[in-house]
Amino acid sequence: MNPRGPELPPARGPLSAALLAYLRGTGPLPRPTDSGDPYGDDPQLALYLCYELHYRGFAGVPDEAEWDPDLLRLRAALEHRFLAALRADTPGHASLDDALGALLVEPAEGTGVTHFLCAEGELWQLREYAAQRSLYHLKEADPHAWVLPRLWGRAKAAMAAVEYDEFGGGRAERVHARLFADLMRDLGLDTAYGRHLDAAPAEMLAVVNLMSLFGLHRALRGALVGHFADVEITSSPGSRRLAEALRRTGAGAAAQFFYDEHVEADAVHEQVVRHEVIGGLLEEEPELAQDIAFGIDATEYLEDRLARRLLADWRAGRSSLRVPLAQPDALQQPSAT
Repeated sequence: MNPRGPELPPARGPLSAALLAYLRGTGPLPRPTDSGDPYGDDPQLALYLCYELHYRGFAGVPDEAEWDPDLLRLRAALEHRFLAALRADTPGHASLDDALGALLVEPAEGTGVTHFLCAEGELWQLREYAAQRSLYHLKEADPHAWVLPRLWGRAKAAMAAVEYDEFGGGRAERVHARLFADLMRDLGLDTAYGRHLDAAPAEMLAVVNLMSLFGLHRALRGALVGHFADVEITSSPGSRRLAEALRRTGAGAAAQFFYDEHVEADAVHEQVVRHEVIGGLLEEEPELAQDIAFGIDATEYLEDRLARRLLADWRAGRSSLRVPLAQPDALQQPSAT
C-alpha cells in the first residue's frame, strides 16, 4: 500500500463513486458511459483519479494499481470521450503559425482572470486561485518531462534545458513546485500535495487532465509540445499581473516571488520553446505541426472555460470553490457554492 500519497477524495457521481470503491478494494470497476457531459465533475474526477496513479498515487491504494489492465481500459474509454470532445469543440487555427501568433498578441483591454485579479481582485480570490492552481503547479513540470524520451536532437536538448530550470537547476529549494508551495504558505493555504482536489471544480480538473493526457501518450507528443509552448509563451505577462495583485493585496514575499520569478524565467523560456523545441521537432517531424497547433488551441479552450467559471462566480461575489478553504483568522470569504 502507498502510505504517503494524498487521501482519496469524495465522489462526484456514480462513475467516480464506483471507481473509488474499486481503488479501496470494496467494489467492481464501473462501466463507462457515453452519456452526460464529458467535461462534467463525475467523468473529470474519474479521469483525474486514473491519472494520479502515474504521479504519487493515493494513500491506501496499492502501487500496482498504476498498471492494472482493467483500470487502464477504463482510463482509455474516459480519455477517448475527453479527447473526442476536445477535437470537436476546440476552435482551431488554420496553421501552427496562426496558433502561435495568437499567443504572442496581448490584447489592449484584457478581460481574463489575471487582468481581473490585478485590477480588482481581493485576497480571498487570490487564495482561491492559488488553491485551484495547486493541482497544476505542484506537478507542472512532471507531465512535460514525459515527452523527453519521445524527442531527439534540438527539440530534446532545448526541452531538457527548460525542464532543468523548472526543476530548480539542481537546487531543491528552487524547484518551481516548491516555490509554489511557498506561495501557498504565505497565503495561509495547506500546501499538502492534492489537498485542494475536492475544492476544485470540473473546469480546473479538465485543465490538469489535459496535460496528463498529452504527456502519457507518445502519439500526442506534438500536442504536449503545443501545451508546453502555450504555458511558456503566456506565462510572463500573466505572472507580472499576478505579482502586482499579490503586492497590492499585501500577500507575503514568497507569494510575490513565485510570479516575479516567472516573469523573467518564462520570457527566456518562450524564445527557447518557440525556436528550439518547436523548431527542432518540426525539423525532424514536420507532419506534427497541426498536432502542436491542436495542443495550443485545446489548452486555450480549457483555460477559457475555467476563466469564465471563476469570473462569473467572483463577479457575483461568491466563491468559485466546491468546498470552502480553511481561513486565517483575519480573512473572510464568501461561502462555497
